[in-house]
Amino acid sequence: MELLNTLVDKGLRRELPTREEALAVLATSDDELLDVVAAAGKVRRQWFGRRVKLNYLVNLKSGLCPEDCSYCSQRLGSKAEILKYTWLKPDDASKAAAAGVAGGAKRVCLVASGRGPTDKDVDRVSETISAIKEQNEGVEVCACLGLLSDGQAGRLREAGADAYNHNLNTSEATYGDICTTHDFSDRVSTVQQAQAAGMSACSGLIAGMGESDADLVDVVFALRELDPDSVPVNFLIPFEGTPLAKEWNLTPQRALRILAMVRFVCPDIEVRLAGGREVHLRSLQPLALHLVNSIFLGDYLTSEGQAGKDDLAMIADAGFEVEGTDTTTLPEHRRPDCGGAAADEADGADGDAEELAATVTAPSDDTRRDLVSVRRRGAGTDLPPNA
Repeated sequence: MELLNTLVDKGLRRELPTREEALAVLATSDDELLDVVAAAGKVRRQWFGRRVKLNYLVNLKSGLCPEDCSYCSQRLGSKAEILKYTWLKPDDASKAAAAGVAGGAKRVCLVASGRGPTDKDVDRVSETISAIKEQNEGVEVCACLGLLSDGQAGRLREAGADAYNHNLNTSEATYGDICTTHDFSDRVSTVQQAQAAGMSACSGLIAGMGESDADLVDVVFALRELDPDSVPVNFLIPFEGTPLAKEWNLTPQRALRILAMVRFVCPDIEVRLAGGREVHLRSLQPLALHLVNSIFLGDYLTSEGQAGKDDLAMIADAGFEVEGTDTTTLPEHRRPDCGGAAADEADGADGDAEELAATVTAPSDDTRRDLVSVRRRGAGTDLPPNA
């Protein structure tokens, strides 16, 4: 396909595709899927070889969030039967993180539910960061605490946080459809605060919430403009007890096309396969490794993931290798000491792409709703974590 040749060429040059090209990737047929994966795989290998970075989540505080994000099992009014607990003590959080590091994780992601941290919360997380770094040499720590207030990003950076995560989730045009307690600009501002404080920015999206192809392209283009170092791609986990419980819009093939589109738009950025991969990619997960260069190991915030040992076996069987702490994830031109991403980017012409902006298809009758499994182990419980 001429489209794929063009996208590979642009990806190898770090050149931004047009919106029409990105939409065309999402519109490809299942018969063309392996060609799409192979093309995006060339771009992935150019910048990241066959390395896979492992990340591990520690849910510091679960449930009882005052925000109303429709996709979230921890939201205000959620009836999802998830674990609910207040802040983990720094030592307990460090022990949970150690399990992930022992399983091969290079980065530990500390997450807490809520609109954003208080200054006391920042102190608490700072202690946790110190405890983790003292006990795990070379590990990266990413904080994900919600919307930041003035000065908090700098304090987290001083405490040793290497990165900060705050996802854009969906397009600006449809953000109000999934959340009313804060808006798209609040999320952009928090990512920019993290960058200004010297932390590596991590910001991604959630696919499968009923959005159109145009919405997916819009949020990925917004991410490219924001220029984070890593882009997690989540696939909606439709928890019973949340407003989006019936949104089963994804097939394994569509999930792969979304990942390929993200790779073409963000060729030299760490693209991370995140929540929902087991639910929606299922047996096609190994193919996704040709598109992403980073995954979460083990369980997520409120749902259980694939066994850590199975993640490691999948990576090895697919011919990839786990990235060690002695390897720098990002290509040299994106590293802080090289001035970050300084590539010249061609302007992508928007044009009239409405005819390509098809909405997602309805779920089939054989949707595997039984694949959603609420987390009952690890942080906040007496059971060992999955790593």
